[in-house]
Amino acid sequence: MSKHVVVLGAGYAGLQAALEARRMLTAEAARITVVNRVPYHQLITELHLPAAGAVEDRHVQLPLDRLLGKKNIDLWIGEVTAIRPDDHAVDLSGGTTLSYDYLVVALGSETEYFGIPGLRENSFTLKSVDDANRIRAHVERCLESYRQTKDRADATFVVGGGGLTGIELVGELADAMPGWCARLGIDRGDVRLFCVEAMPTILPGFPEDLVARARQSLEERGVTFLTGQPVVQMDDGIVHLKNGDQIETRTMIWTGGVRGHSLVANSGLAVERRGRALINEYLQSTSHKDVFVIGDSAVWMGPDGRPFPPTAQLAGQMGAHVGQQLYACIKGGSLEPFEPHLAGTLASLGRRDAIGMVGEKKRRVRGRIAAWLKTGSKLRWLADIGGLFVRA
Repeated sequence: MSKHVVVLGAGYAGLQAALEARRMLTAEAARITVVNRVPYHQLITELHLPAAGAVEDRHVQLPLDRLLGKKNIDLWIGEVTAIRPDDHAVDLSGGTTLSYDYLVVALGSETEYFGIPGLRENSFTLKSVDDANRIRAHVERCLESYRQTKDRADATFVVGGGGLTGIELVGELADAMPGWCARLGIDRGDVRLFCVEAMPTILPGFPEDLVARARQSLEERGVTFLTGQPVVQMDDGIVHLKNGDQIETRTMIWTGGVRGHSLVANSGLAVERRGRALINEYLQSTSHKDVFVIGDSAVWMGPDGRPFPPTAQLAGQMGAHVGQQLYACIKGGSLEPFEPHLAGTLASLGRRDAIGMVGEKKRRVRGRIAAWLKTGSKLRWLADIGGLFVRA
C-alpha cells in the first residue's frame, strides 16, 4: 500500500528532501506532498541582492510548479496552521487537513528579538523575497525624503547583527549606495551605514585574519561597526545601545538572531528552549519517530557539543539524507546516521568581494576568487534541484 509523505516547507531542506525521496521511491511506493506558504522556492542566501536593488525578484525565486510538476510530487500552496503528530495530521489554511504516514518538517526559523523593547515593532527582517522588496522600497523612500528634508535620520541605516546575513546585507547596501545617491543628487558622504553587533567581533566562526579583512573592506566603503554594543531598546526613530549611545534612524534591519518556528514549538514535538526540535542521529524527532525535522527547524549538535550554525549547506544535506531515510522506512531498510560534510563557508562582502574557508583543510580565500566561489555554490545548488534554467 502506498505511503503518504508530507513535507512542510520548500526551502533548502524541504525541497531537497522531497526531490531525493521521489528519486528513490516510485509513485506506487509513496505519494509525496509538499506544502509551502508561497508558490516558489526562495534562495534565502541571496536575499541581500534584491534588498539592495542588485537583482530582480526572479533571480532569487523559482516557481515550485516548474521544479516539482514533472516529478509526481503534489504541491499545496498555503499556510500550515497546526502540526498534530499524535494524530498523524497537519492542518492547513482553509480548513484542510492532511494525514500522513511520514512527516518532514522543514519550516525554517523565526526571528529572535531577545525581548528587546520595541525591536519587533520598529525593525525590518530579511527572511523572504517580500522582506527584501520592503527593505529596498523603504531605503529608496528614505533617500528621497533626505534629498528634500536633509533629516539625518533618513540617511542613516542600521543593520543589527554581524553574522552572515547582516554582513552580506550591509556589504550589498554599501555597494548600492553610490548609485542611489548619484541618481538622487545626494552626497554619498551624508549617508551613514552602521552594523551593530552585541558580541566583540563580527562573523563568528571565521578566523581573525578573515574577519579583519572583512571589516577593512567594508569600512573602506563607508560602513561603521559598533561591536560589543548590544541594542537594548528600539524606538520609532532611535536605536538605544547598552553604553548609552543613541542612533537616530528610520531604518533598523534586524538580523541578530533566530529561534525555532512557533508551529514546531507548539506542536507537541520535543523542543529545546529556543523552540527548535530535538532530533536523533537519524534526523527523527526524539519524541515521534515518524517525524523528521530538518534545516533551521531543528538543532543539530556538532562533535564539540555545540549546535551547528544554521546554513543552507547543512539544510540541503539534511534534506538529501532524509530522502534516503524515507526510502529505508518505506522499503524496509536500515536508517543511517546523518554525517554532514561541510565544504566550507563563504561570506559575500558586496558585489566583487568575499571571504571564505573552503575544502576539508578550510583553505582561506578572499577577494574576487571568494566571490566567484560564492556564485559557484549557488549554481551547484540550482543544478542539484534542476533549477539552472528555471525562472519566475
